[in-house]
Amino acid sequence: METFRFDRAEKVIDRFDSAGATATRVAAGEGSVHLTCLSIGPGGTIGSHPAPVSQLFLVIAGEGWVAGPDGRRIPVTAGDGVRWEPGEEHTSGTTTGLTALALEGPALDLFLPDA
Repeated sequence: METFRFDRAEKVIDRFDSAGATATRVAAGEGSVHLTCLSIGPGGTIGSHPAPVSQLFLVIAGEGWVAGPDGRRIPVTAGDGVRWEPGEEHTSGTTTGLTALALEGPALDLFLPDA
């Protein structure tokens, strides 16, 4: 067993006119699958940009919003997840602070709850 912290805020996100956001790479798998911990401080944003590959944005603490190509902000809170397809423009932000895990890789399939 190995324990570790994944909220180390190792890299400031300054691309795409982002503000108050940091990233920590957590793990990588076979091929090009990556897991990153994103922290967005109060009033922070990750600016609009295209998803390079399929992306899952999994909110684990706090609350904020996400927006797709239409710019309409959709509220998110801990336990909410969002998937963006390759090339899809998106942005996220918060007024109070938010932590999310971002899983990126080709062809990420969701396991949706039974109806």
